[in-house]
Amino acid sequence: MSEYQDLYRQKLTDAASIAARVESGWVIGMDAATAHTPKIISALAERARKDEIRNVKVQTLLDVYPLEFYADKTLDGKLNGVSWFAGGGARKAINAGFADFIPNYYRDIPKLIRSCYDYDAFCVAVSPMDEHGYFSLGCVSSYSEAMIEKSKRIFLEVNDRQPRAVCGLQIHISQVDGIVENNMTLPVLPAANIDETSRTIGGYIAELIPDGACIQLGIGAIPDATGMALKEKHDLGIHTEMFTDSMVELIACGAVNNSRKQIHRGVSVTTFAFGSQRIYDYIDNNPAIALMPVDYVNDPNVICQNDNMISINAALEVDFWGQVCAESVGTRHMSGSGGQIDYVRGATQSKGGKSFIAFTSTAKGGTISKIKSTLTPGAVCTTSKNDVDYIVTEYGVAHLRGESLASRTRQLIAIAHPDFRDQLSFEAKQRGIMI
Repeated sequence: MSEYQDLYRQKLTDAASIAARVESGWVIGMDAATAHTPKIISALAERARKDEIRNVKVQTLLDVYPLEFYADKTLDGKLNGVSWFAGGGARKAINAGFADFIPNYYRDIPKLIRSCYDYDAFCVAVSPMDEHGYFSLGCVSSYSEAMIEKSKRIFLEVNDRQPRAVCGLQIHISQVDGIVENNMTLPVLPAANIDETSRTIGGYIAELIPDGACIQLGIGAIPDATGMALKEKHDLGIHTEMFTDSMVELIACGAVNNSRKQIHRGVSVTTFAFGSQRIYDYIDNNPAIALMPVDYVNDPNVICQNDNMISINAALEVDFWGQVCAESVGTRHMSGSGGQIDYVRGATQSKGGKSFIAFTSTAKGGTISKIKSTLTPGAVCTTSKNDVDYIVTEYGVAHLRGESLASRTRQLIAIAHPDFRDQLSFEAKQRGIMI
């Protein structure tokens, strides 16, 4: 063990020293959410403010820390963020024109990294080193394996608050080029406000989920409400992109035991986790949760191997065809495609599986219908009309898969907010749809 401790001491430095090694034109990779390295990024931003570096790009996914290159426009051209999937900071910067976005399916990112990019450095947050010289990547597996393969240097931000995922990706001290210690509290996701509308939607979905199903849930009030409605179910399993608080609750109450899964029986499978401290505590040294690479976890051909696979995802708007926009408001960028389409396809290919796209029927205080005749001009289609299965609002459930345009239109109008049904019917007739 002393050999590994010696290596650790040799490689331990401060963030300013690591930032000083970065040269203009570098491309730096980071993985998702709690894998980000805020201390190193802050030191890089200081160099950029002093005009010591230019044209440095940092790739991120789901920014949950305040990262300077997404907040400070004066860094533009010196230190810029490029997002695979936008969190709040990246969203603002992209729409303000000083950050960029790479269109992608989340599961394809490892392949894109291996085929399209070479990285000067990979910066990643990890748990403390164990007695064998290994660091755990904690709450994230995602595309880190590909990043490690394609990066010339690896810089770690070691945080003793990071959980140790015993069934997750590890990095050995011998692979590492520099270490910074940063024991800041991990970011947490504020609890969603679960109102009566969300409970109603969650209840509709739960009625269609059998005992023994395998579930994927997103984040937000509706997935959380659905999770609450599933607490009376039995023998549920988890195979999900993101591991959430509602899943910890389902495990704690006994609804989830993973006993009837066809693959990875007895284990919850995810590619990253984000939520409250309860999630981080659950992951720590727990062999009942496996954090695996996203090109495996989000592969529809893997997802569908579990019978009765259930995917539950959100949308910003849906048109009469059933085209789902989940990532933009018109031309305004919001997030990204993520794994929605992969779980839609995986669930619908699963024996007994179902895919739900769920959302409240209106936006902006009830002034805009999320069910529309056509998507808003400039809106991005996340899930196609050929893939969509169930659409759910507080007014009911529409089963679109295998249905005609006329049938889809009738069903969608029936679950739209009553204030908009007459207008939607008028627009359907104008288009010549046989409703």
